[in-house]
Amino acid sequence: MAPPSNRRSGFSRRAQYTTFFGYLAAGLGALVGGGLLIASLTDSSRFSGVRSAATDVTAPVAKAAAASRAEGSGLFSAIAGYFTSGKENADLRREVALARVKLVEAQAVAEENKRLKDLLGLARQDPKPVAVALMIGSSSSSTRRFATISAGRDQGVAIGMPVRSPLGLVGRVLEVGDSTSRVLLITDTESIVPVRRASDGIPAFTTGRADGTLQLRLISLGINPLKRGDVVVTSGSGGLYHPGTAVAVVDRLLPDGAIARVLSDPAATEYVTVEPIWSQMATPAGTAGTTPGTSASASPAPVNPATGSTAR
Repeated sequence: MAPPSNRRSGFSRRAQYTTFFGYLAAGLGALVGGGLLIASLTDSSRFSGVRSAATDVTAPVAKAAAASRAEGSGLFSAIAGYFTSGKENADLRREVALARVKLVEAQAVAEENKRLKDLLGLARQDPKPVAVALMIGSSSSSTRRFATISAGRDQGVAIGMPVRSPLGLVGRVLEVGDSTSRVLLITDTESIVPVRRASDGIPAFTTGRADGTLQLRLISLGINPLKRGDVVVTSGSGGLYHPGTAVAVVDRLLPDGAIARVLSDPAATEYVTVEPIWSQMATPAGTAGTTPGTSASASPAPVNPATGSTAR
């Protein structure tokens, strides 16, 4: 016999009630959810307090999750940095080395500009130089002290003309060629330069010592008034060197003078200027400026350019 078509799911009333209340709860949940959805759509701020309370409740869990994500990303970054730090370190070292080279080059350019500006100011001074020349070379091992410059007879250079740099006196022209000249440096033993102390004009003269220094001897003997650090300049006596040109600075005192260091080191000098002989410039001015009753002999006495001594 076939079973009836309206068969129940079971004969237990408890199972039937459970099924019924399940359907009823599902329907009520759907109605409540729909009502809440409609209410939130009509007024979005209605449930803000509930959302805030839910956020406060779940905040510790969110913080723990964020911390774990940060630690995980830091770990991966550390691992990646371990493999890439070598290359980055090498690149940074290379950039620092290049920057250091560029800095040195910039300092060299600034120093060169300074030297050129000093030379330009020296070329514009009064008296006007005869020529501006390059210091080609100088002797360092011989007992004699000579130098060669890139200016000669073609540029108007003559024997006896003083040679100086922006720092001070270098020497005087000893031999002249067509495009070069030989200079007797003030540190040579045969070089004698009349000088005076720049502060008060105490007269003296210097002779070279063939070791890069000068022997400074006082004209008036007695108590040595010189002090270490005093600067001596040319006095103009003898009519060869223009007065007021820096020569040396006192380094060590002696009973009758001092040992002085030259201010213009030929080894560190690049460009020099050749000046006219002081007596040849001063004599015409002195002759033109003599007044009645004044002798023209007040002008500097002529100088023998080959020896640097005054012709008497």
